[in-house]
Formats: sequence, structure tokens, C-alpha cells
Amino acid sequence: MYATGNKKMLNMLVLEILKEYSDDEHHLTQQDIIRLLKKNYDMTCDRRSVKSNILSLKEMGYDISMQGGYYLAEREFEDAELRMLIDSVLFSKTISQAQAKRLITKLKGFGNRYFTAKVSHVSNLPELQHSDNKQVMITLDVLNDAIGKRRKVRFLYNEYGTDFKLHLRRNRPYIVNPYQMIANNGRYYLIGNYDKYDNISHYRIDRMTSVTMMEEIAKPKNEVADFAQDFSLPKHMAEHIYMFSGASVTVKLNAPLWMMDALVDWFGKDFCITHKDESNMTISLRCNERAMLFWSMQYGKYVDILEPQSLRDEIAKTAEDMFRRYSADNLEE
Repeated sequence: MYATGNKKMLNMLVLEILKEYSDDEHHLTQQDIIRLLKKNYDMTCDRRSVKSNILSLKEMGYDISMQGGYYLAEREFEDAELRMLIDSVLFSKTISQAQAKRLITKLKGFGNRYFTAKVSHVSNLPELQHSDNKQVMITLDVLNDAIGKRRKVRFLYNEYGTDFKLHLRRNRPYIVNPYQMIANNGRYYLIGNYDKYDNISHYRIDRMTSVTMMEEIAKPKNEVADFAQDFSLPKHMAEHIYMFSGASVTVKLNAPLWMMDALVDWFGKDFCITHKDESNMTISLRCNERAMLFWSMQYGKYVDILEPQSLRDEIAKTAEDMFRRYSADNLEE
């Protein structure tokens, strides 16, 4: 990393030693630093040089403790922060497996050798679900530039076939006005607008390929109905729990009190408890109607959707279809 034998680089080499070999549980003596400088960089120095260079680093703003030996007391990332970042990459369903491994390796480099030992088990985990789309990182860069420059984007959109491979949903490219990228349930989405409509649509970024930024200027946000109505990203995500596009409706439902945690997990705190007794409560919230249909199937054993009637009718029809499908009378002998 640094030219060896150059005394002008000594303070940077000492800093590298402290980054790699020290923390609040592993202190280095002056002799330790001298030995590691010789071993790693073929650099020789004496105790006085070590101390003067550490004082120089402290003057430059590095938080180096000198009590009971030397160690770097503050880093760019704490171990817990690095572990959170590694876990977010590890369990991301958007990037490919190879990209996840490369990112994790880079993140490990921000820690010292003792942190690397703590997360060595990460490489031994079974293969987790990652995207088959190897263009995701390029796509993120293009979308980020297009949003910043307020340009339209053109891309191909894909879906899985029965061969477990991605195939084009249609041969024609999509042309979209891009506004925002969000992460939801381990996946990245583009919030955009299709020109012939005035509402917001969602696109899975790991389903997008051949993404290019166009010269054409994107439609202003104030011409999109959802943005013109005091758009709030947290509110939008709470109302679109499965990232389905479409308008939100006011939903009224009954639920047991013990479901409060689940309700907050799914909808945030932007809902109203209109009635409560010892065991149940009545909730009023805003949600995409199609998303609420799927959610009600998941929690239908415990939740009673009261309004709107159109949603109740759709749930009843879906439940009847499921009953017929799973009825013992319909099972083949």
C-alpha cells in the first residue's frame, strides 16, 4: 500500500499497524509496533520515532489511546456497525451471490484482524437467496444518475420462467420517469411513473436489465398525482406493504390486542385505534387494497376486515375459492 523504506511515510505505516492489530482489548507496546513495521513493511525505527509519530497522528485528529499501550480508540465503523452492514448484504435478495461476497470482503477490510475472526463463520453459511441478475450494481448507478439529472430511463423488465431463469416480460423496453429508490423486505424498488398514467408505479430493480439514461427530461413530480398530494415516503411504504401499485383505501378491521406488534411492523405507527376492549381492538388505516387482500390471507385466522365492502367481497370470494380447492371432496382418490 505504501512505499517501504520511506521515513516520510512512517506515520501512515504506524496508523496501518494500529488499524490492523489494535483495539480496546488488544493494546500494542512500542516494541510490538517496531516489530510489525519491520515484518510488514521492512521499515526500521526506534522507540522515540514510534512515540513521536503517534503524537503526530493524534494531532491530525486520530483517537489513539496511550494508556496501557497504544490502540486506535475510534474507527470509521464500530464492530457492531460493520456487522449490521455485512448482515444487510448477506440477506439482501437484490444483489447476486458473487456481488454479495465481494461487498462482504470489502466491509471486513474496515475492521481489524480480530473483527475478521469474529465474522469468519459468514463464509460458511449455506447459500442464501440472492438475485440472478448480475447487472444490479450497474443498474443502481445508472438510476442514481438519472434521478439526479432528472432524466427518463429505458430498461427491459424480466420475470422468472419455469426453468428458474429470468426471461423478458415483453420485447419492448419500458420508458419510465424515475424519482426514488427504496429498500423493502430485502429488495430494491424504483418508484417511477409511466408517461401515459399520472400515478406512481413500482419496479423491482433486480428484475431490470439493459438500463440506460435517456436525454429526454423526466416528467416533473408535480404532474404525478401521488406526488402532488403531499407525498411522504414512509407513509407510502406503509400503505404499499407488498409494493403493489395503485391507490390506497381506508381499511377498518378488528384484531386481537396481541397483534399490536405485527400491526406496527407492517403499517408503522400511522394507524388509529378507534375502539378497544379487554381482548380486541378496531383499527383504521390506509393501505393499497390489493396488498390488504394478500395481508388478510396471511392473518385471516385472527383478523376481521370490516371495510371497505369491496375488499370484504374479494376476501370472501378468495376464501370460497380456497375452500373449494382444499375441500376433501375435491381431492382425487
